[in-house]
Amino acid sequence: MKKTKIAYLLIALSTITVNAQEQSLSWNPDRGTHYVNPIIHADYSDPDVCRVGDDYYMTSSSFNCFPGLQILHSTDLVNWELIAAALHDYPVEEDFHNKVQHGNGVWAPAIRYHNGEFYIYCGDPDRGIFMVKADNPRGPWSEPVWVVKAKGFIDPCPLWDEDGKAWLSHGCAGSRAGNKSVLFVAPMSEDGTRLLAPSRIIYDGHETQPTIEGTKFYKRDGYYYIFSPAGGVPTGWQVVLRSTSPYGPYEEKVVMAQGKSPINGPHQGAWVDTPDGEDWFIHFQDKDAYGRVVHLQPMTWKDGWPVIGIDKDGDGVGEPVNQFRKPALKSSGVFQPLESDEFRSTELGLQWQWPAIPSPYWYFIDTKGNGYLKLYSAQQPVDWHNLSDTPNLLLQKVPADKFTVTAKVRFIPNPQLKEKGETCGLVMMGLDYAALQLVDTKDGVMLQYVECGDALKGNAECVIASIPLNSEPLPIPYSNKYMSTTVPPVAPLAYKSCEVYLRLEVQPRKRKGNVDTALCTFHYSLDGKKWESLCLQPFEMKPGKWIGAKFGLFCNRYAPKNDSGWMQVDYVRVSK
Repeated sequence: MKKTKIAYLLIALSTITVNAQEQSLSWNPDRGTHYVNPIIHADYSDPDVCRVGDDYYMTSSSFNCFPGLQILHSTDLVNWELIAAALHDYPVEEDFHNKVQHGNGVWAPAIRYHNGEFYIYCGDPDRGIFMVKADNPRGPWSEPVWVVKAKGFIDPCPLWDEDGKAWLSHGCAGSRAGNKSVLFVAPMSEDGTRLLAPSRIIYDGHETQPTIEGTKFYKRDGYYYIFSPAGGVPTGWQVVLRSTSPYGPYEEKVVMAQGKSPINGPHQGAWVDTPDGEDWFIHFQDKDAYGRVVHLQPMTWKDGWPVIGIDKDGDGVGEPVNQFRKPALKSSGVFQPLESDEFRSTELGLQWQWPAIPSPYWYFIDTKGNGYLKLYSAQQPVDWHNLSDTPNLLLQKVPADKFTVTAKVRFIPNPQLKEKGETCGLVMMGLDYAALQLVDTKDGVMLQYVECGDALKGNAECVIASIPLNSEPLPIPYSNKYMSTTVPPVAPLAYKSCEVYLRLEVQPRKRKGNVDTALCTFHYSLDGKKWESLCLQPFEMKPGKWIGAKFGLFCNRYAPKNDSGWMQVDYVRVSK
């Protein structure tokens, strides 16, 4: 008990800091006395939340993106701040460093606070269930511990019972297990590091709740509850099971469905309460290219069952709300997860992720003056087809239904690489992608607009339009007083630079059925004032594999060399 109280005090003190967040210029769900959904219009897929005192901590699926298991903090359940990431490396047999493992890796985690420590349990459909833990959610987090190694196990959630016993619930991925729509429970060691017996199927949803998965395990008033989504990601509903034993038998009830609401597939998330006894449910909505965005629903209990959303007809099944009164909680400000970056810190902003485990050779942040980011051109493999094969994409989640990204960049290619050259640019990445890129050629730097359809199938980029850009000598002396003034041992390279402003504008496209998408246009400017476009035909934004579309930067080279050119980025600014 003493350890728990001390740990809680340290966590509370760590949250009393000057809030570095600024109010988002693209999305704001906080309307004073009430909020609008989604509370986070970004792809924090399969969210789970735990409460510690007055603070709430969220994590979500990160799949093949690193740093993984991003962690958010809130005091009011509406305004969320990115504070950390729990997974920076991934010690597995397959190479997550040099090859993009689209859709693999980190699926549907659960975050819990137990005995003075934070635990995150996560399923990898190809390897099993692992756990990381920390004394403080801001880190450091432990290395992954494999609780069980098994192909197909996903969506785990721990439960520590009043008698000290520990349990683990989980689902299974049909693509790996050859079976789905069943849920499991297993006894677990009290330290949460291993199973004490094999997992046992405790519920079969084939007949009434197809594709049930995403378990969240709770106990209330003597009942064990498993909250699980069913019916599929974009079209499903929220199911709750209850039993007086962890192994069942379980009763079942649908507690939230779309009904007449425009919010499709409302399910998979977290039940949380407030210190004053209110109940709330955080879940996702699949918005196709925008990803799985985060919603907040009121929740009540009726006859031992939760009702999520608003039960308009009194049948015990709630419908999700578009807006509602804010929880009766103290807010620490109006903000959303980080978007813009001026690169004035020695660390990348927490909003950035790579599609593979990053290399220390990929980037450098110079904090002298106003600061800037250098992305060095990373050599691509010989079997490179398009940007979906590029592990060194610096990307972040789409933050709103409508937004603009502006980046000021300078391209400094390596003058020794003329055969295949180097490229850099701004990209909207998904199963299809489009980019505005600078390309070093034997005739100088070209500005190109490119598109690629079905990128994961290995299709080549298509250059839609191309224009030459003027290059100037790099305004930095590449010599010093120790170099010979007669015959230098190594002649300084004649670096040249090309400065340009790149812009991406995203507009929502009219919704058809249950599909939300958007149209993207790219623009450039040589002075930051007058904007031009290489292509007037908009590009339709597409999701990635199990993730929403992402925008960001890249700098590549395609021929071997012992040194690189680079892309200097003064800022990336996101606005409405």
